Amino acid sequence: MRHRNAVKTLGRRTSTRNAMLTSLASSIILHEKVKTTETKAKVVRSLVERSITDGKKSTLATRRNLMKRFASENPVNKILDVLAPRYMDRNGGYTRIIKMGTRRGDGAPVVQIELV
Repeated sequence: MRHRNAVKTLGRRTSTRNAMLTSLASSIILHEKVKTTETKAKVVRSLVERSITDGKKSTLATRRNLMKRFASENPVNKILDVLAPRYMDRNGGYTRIIKMGTRRGDGAPVVQIELV
């Protein structure tokens, strides 16, 4: 029983799950929309929104914290240069999840997560 376990494991071990989520988050930040399963989108939404909120401070410390979170420098630069100024007057809610239907192979619900 999973009583009081808040972490969605997505059927993966911790290191694999973290690598997948950071890769998915960087894809969302770079391309501004990605198609994925509904559960993955709901889990990665908090990571993307937290990163954009941190990027709104735009200090050296936040740049270093974002570099720890992402594997490459491209999403960090886009957060600090493009997304943070765009969402400066917005208090959260930077992503939107749109349901697309089900996947043909296994029937998993597919959604499109995009930046507002």
